[in-house]
Amino acid sequence: MSTPIHVADIAQYEGQEVTIRGWVYNRTDKGKLTFLLVRDGSGFAQCVAFKGDLDEATFDAIRRIPQESSVVVSGTVRADKRAPGLPGGYEIGISGFEVVQAAALDYPMALKEHGVDFALDNRHLWIRMPSQWAVLRIRATIMRAIQDFLDGQGFLRVDTPILTPAAAEGTTTLFETPYFDEGFAYLSQSGQLYNEANIFAFGKVYCFGPTFRAEKSKTRRHLTEFWMVEPEIAFCDLDQLMDLEEEFVTFIVQRVLETNRRELEYLGRDLSKLEAIKPPFPRISYDEAVQMIKEIQAETDDPEKKALLNIEWGQDFGSPHETELTKRFDKPVMVYGYPTAAKAFYMEPWPGRPEVCKSVDMLAPEGYGEIIGGSERMSDHDLLLQRIHEHGLPEEAFKWYLDLRKYGSVPHSGFGLGVERTVAWICGIEHIRETIPYPRTIKRVYP
Repeated sequence: MSTPIHVADIAQYEGQEVTIRGWVYNRTDKGKLTFLLVRDGSGFAQCVAFKGDLDEATFDAIRRIPQESSVVVSGTVRADKRAPGLPGGYEIGISGFEVVQAAALDYPMALKEHGVDFALDNRHLWIRMPSQWAVLRIRATIMRAIQDFLDGQGFLRVDTPILTPAAAEGTTTLFETPYFDEGFAYLSQSGQLYNEANIFAFGKVYCFGPTFRAEKSKTRRHLTEFWMVEPEIAFCDLDQLMDLEEEFVTFIVQRVLETNRRELEYLGRDLSKLEAIKPPFPRISYDEAVQMIKEIQAETDDPEKKALLNIEWGQDFGSPHETELTKRFDKPVMVYGYPTAAKAFYMEPWPGRPEVCKSVDMLAPEGYGEIIGGSERMSDHDLLLQRIHEHGLPEEAFKWYLDLRKYGSVPHSGFGLGVERTVAWICGIEHIRETIPYPRTIKRVYP
């Protein structure tokens, strides 16, 4: 009897008769031999049909099977270093073949070059391609690693609302929706403010889910809907927060190396760069970072690059600044102490320097930019109220948030890690749109 298996486990069945159920990714005909590359969700396996081993009708059906047809293939597993696939190195000599459905002949994502817009219009089919399959499997590992690390550190997952009455970071980047008799609600930019309430019940918490930013940004680093994990910790200062971030990112990278090495290799990722991601990470102040950027700007002869790198103290970094800065490091660099005016209203002032806040951004190496933004939160009620007014935010909407500073306030800190930016960096891919199954951008809400 043939044993049903997953392609990912094929190496365990050398010399045995097996069955795989999946879809025909590619077909190559060579006279009396036909090669099928069949994927089953866990991997891609080469299946070889020899005319002499099969009846004429079966061999003819294999030779004519269209791309993306669903099939059941039986045969003997044999080792062959030349055999393509994921994991590769093994193939199945076909002895039985059943067509579940012969796909239509007009499959849009035929094996040829396609433009980006065409590929995104057919994202529901594009995710079947090996590169996209590999990226999204790595994404799943990253999301599991995030939860495993935080759960193992004693954090409690506490879900926060997606519909909120007010902005967390800025009123100009909100998606607004009518909300019954209450006026308007907004799609959440962050669960952080609710997490700050939750730490007073549980000490260490995190939320993990989709967030929404209505920024009209077209860069390769921005989506309007993305996933973010946000840990928050009571009795935690900025230095302790940076220690946690360092351990967290190291854990994620090492988990992907352990679990998805074959996918990384297929994507052509330089594994040595990921293997170097171990503590300690470099830490520099915003002041030092600005000076570095000015030095890089002075060294370049490219007028366009020189203009893009222009910066004065007090400005937040843009993508060009982060890209050039991270090229100086082979690990994520943690930039701390940003100007208060460039950051959100709730960040604790730096002692003796009110123009600076106790914030930190972690910038991924190789030009990938910010993957984590975090800070020590403001714990003084009156100062927080002052900042809410300075930012023109409605005090009434933040009454509950201010209450947290009246009833047992403590120093506390937290951060947010963007899943898609982290996936892009670890996979070594250029554009964030490939890091989420169905990307949402300012020009795309289909499929």
